[in-house]
Amino acid sequence: MSAYHDILRKTFGYSEFRGIQEQIIESIGSGNDTLGLMPTGGGKSLTFQIPALAMEGVCVVVTPLIALMKDQVQHLRMRGIQAAAVYSGMTHDDILKTLENAVHGGVKILYVSPERLSSALFQKKLSHMKVCFFTVDEAHCISQWGYDFRPAYLEISEIRKIHPNAPILALTATATPAVVDDIQKQLSFRKECVFSMSFRRDNLAYIVRNTEDKLGEMIHILNSVSGSAIVYVRSRKRTKEIAELLESNGISATFFHAGLDNAVKDQRQEDWQNDDVRVMVATNAFGMGIDKPDVKVVIHIDLPDSIEEYFQEAGRAGRNGQKSYAVMLYNNGDKSKLKRRTYDNFPKKETIRDIYDHLAYFYQVGIYSGKGYSVNFDIDKFSHVYNYFPNTVHRSLEILEQAGYIIYNVNPDNRSRVMFLLSREDLYRLKNVNKYEEDVINILLRNYGGLFVDFAYIDEAFIAMKANMSRQQVYTTLKNLANQHIIRFVPRRDNPSITYKRDRIESEKLIIGEDIYEKRKVQYVERINKILEYATNDDECRSKMLLRYFGEEVKDDCKMCDICIGKYNKKDFETGMEKAKQAIIDMLSDKQRHHVTELQSLNLPTDCLDEALRMLTSEEEIKSDYGWLYL
Repeated sequence: MSAYHDILRKTFGYSEFRGIQEQIIESIGSGNDTLGLMPTGGGKSLTFQIPALAMEGVCVVVTPLIALMKDQVQHLRMRGIQAAAVYSGMTHDDILKTLENAVHGGVKILYVSPERLSSALFQKKLSHMKVCFFTVDEAHCISQWGYDFRPAYLEISEIRKIHPNAPILALTATATPAVVDDIQKQLSFRKECVFSMSFRRDNLAYIVRNTEDKLGEMIHILNSVSGSAIVYVRSRKRTKEIAELLESNGISATFFHAGLDNAVKDQRQEDWQNDDVRVMVATNAFGMGIDKPDVKVVIHIDLPDSIEEYFQEAGRAGRNGQKSYAVMLYNNGDKSKLKRRTYDNFPKKETIRDIYDHLAYFYQVGIYSGKGYSVNFDIDKFSHVYNYFPNTVHRSLEILEQAGYIIYNVNPDNRSRVMFLLSREDLYRLKNVNKYEEDVINILLRNYGGLFVDFAYIDEAFIAMKANMSRQQVYTTLKNLANQHIIRFVPRRDNPSITYKRDRIESEKLIIGEDIYEKRKVQYVERINKILEYATNDDECRSKMLLRYFGEEVKDDCKMCDICIGKYNKKDFETGMEKAKQAIIDMLSDKQRHHVTELQSLNLPTDCLDEALRMLTSEEEIKSDYGWLYL
């Protein structure tokens, strides 16, 4: 194990492993298929990065989180580790170059999005790689019982056949016992091997507040609890509205959702990380990969769809071990909202078939043709043309993907690309460029490398910020430079992409099986019922309730959640009241009359004395006469 410790210390700067990291590393290093359950903040990345550096060959990491993938590649390269990534949105040449480097030993850790696994090019190049082991991050996505099932993950068992002797490491932060079993089955584990950290968080108090004024309660909480905070909501529009509300109440806040430009997202996350802004108001797009240990409170204004989702988001509070709070705001309207999500997430099968037909009409795909055909999909335009709600279209396409008819890539990383057509010397001799064009050229030269030999990905929002221009002005300037043959410019595409996995068929022949629709609908309803059960629970320790959901039984209450505080306060009150009753009886045992003011000399809590006095007089154990007490 000394090699692993050396890498931990010299490469990553840590002196000791945490939790179950060491057992997982030893297991995968010994060639065992291994499943690691590590709650948010448990240090999952090191469990594959360290054995990958200690073993010969490349570690192939499958993960759906493109932003996190790029971030990890960047951090590993800063440590001198050969890391690379392959994901949707890269050019064919970029993908080919990366895979060739992996084949020839130039890549130690190769991150791959699940959508790339079925590519013939990837599978061919994979067959020539020396693979030490596969890692599957967010492994619950492979399970039909998981809350975030993704069909592309099913390709993992296929690529495993290319390297049958390479072990597989599956990692996830949340999994019920049924999902744990299913992950191992779907990944063809040779034998069961699971390492699990306790999900218990002794420093995190889970609180539910039943309130009709959620926004007022949110402001009250943030004024009562100092420190960094996250507020989760369900809609992009609400993130901005609530951030503005907080600002108007003197609480510094910003907002975050998937629709923001990358440069804006990066700047807002940085402002929050550096405590320049106290509160991040966000959709569930925010959180994956953030590492801010001092978040004091996480507030959910809107209820999430599942315990798994809630547990991950709530768990972003208190990673530094200090007392922190996860607060869910609930009222009677939430129940109907959650029930309505069931209908939103499972459109009628007739609607799904209609959307399948209209998709073909929209792109003129004929019957028995279209396999491999790929398009950029403008969901708003499509919805307007055929009079659908965008969410209905979105969910129908996800179900069609799960049924195997299309690949629906919601978050393609099709960033803008630029390459200079002139040499650096020729650029300096340019005379006819305006100020905007000159500024953009200078920013490109200062911030992006390799522009004279190949395309480089750029961020128009970042350039706009540096040049003090609008994003539209940057886009127009880049187009003008391209028209002057100074650069080659490939604009970004923000829309999702759709690829036909098989030829189009008649919609009445579509098979939307029970596993895809009916069973998953039942599972979804069960998850919603569980989150409602959690929100409306008024007698069981919340921590115990969450732990039991994940198959972990504990005896002791947390003594921090709202249920425990109420329960133990009540217990203390009852004990104090019994003491007060006995003290009053003892005081009156001399058969004399005592004035009620003498009770103060007993040095007992006033509320306990008041209740004890009320009970003793109502039960006629003592008598009261104009403030005088006697037996």
